[in-house]
Amino acid sequence: MKLPLFPLQSVFYPGETVPLHIFEDRYKQLIHDCRKEALTFGIPVFINNSISYGTEVQLVEVVTTYNSGEMDVVCVARQVFKILSFEKQMDGKLYSGGDVEFLEMENDADDNLRKEVIQKVEMLYDLMDVPFTQTSPKQFNSYSLAHKMGLSFEQEYELLLMTKETDRLHFIKAHLESTTNILNEVNRTKTVIEMNGHFKNFDPLDFQDFKP
Repeated sequence: MKLPLFPLQSVFYPGETVPLHIFEDRYKQLIHDCRKEALTFGIPVFINNSISYGTEVQLVEVVTTYNSGEMDVVCVARQVFKILSFEKQMDGKLYSGGDVEFLEMENDADDNLRKEVIQKVEMLYDLMDVPFTQTSPKQFNSYSLAHKMGLSFEQEYELLLMTKETDRLHFIKAHLESTTNILNEVNRTKTVIEMNGHFKNFDPLDFQDFKP
């Protein structure tokens, strides 16, 4: 399948809302074409000076159009794809495009694994003193909090390429365990430092019966 492409140094997951500020002429043209022809387009992830994978998105709304022609738009992310070919400009267009192949995703995780991951997210949020909104395992998936658990850009990209929900949840679980252990150690160290900074009351030693 051929898609218009809008490379960004960002990772977007299926189902995610994607707000974009459009200011380049080529992407203004792309948004106009999406409105006119109901096109979807791809956002390949620019990483390590290359683009190989990305996410298809669909325009939902043009929120604001400025006098300059710049726009604030909202899209929704749909499917993850692999780039098969790339052309700097599509025929007669300012924007780039390419042939893509969509990855087949497997929703193979069970509720027990989802529950485990939710509990570990809650533990992390508790350590950071951040409010956590309860969610049921059936409604939870690996993408829903992927941007909210401290993954690096490289880790977010690695997660995007995983086609099985079980693999994604195990990846997130391992990250949460590692991060929680580090935070626990930081908090312990902080407590020790605070204790050492305080004056302490020591009971005076009674040397009356002391023998060298």
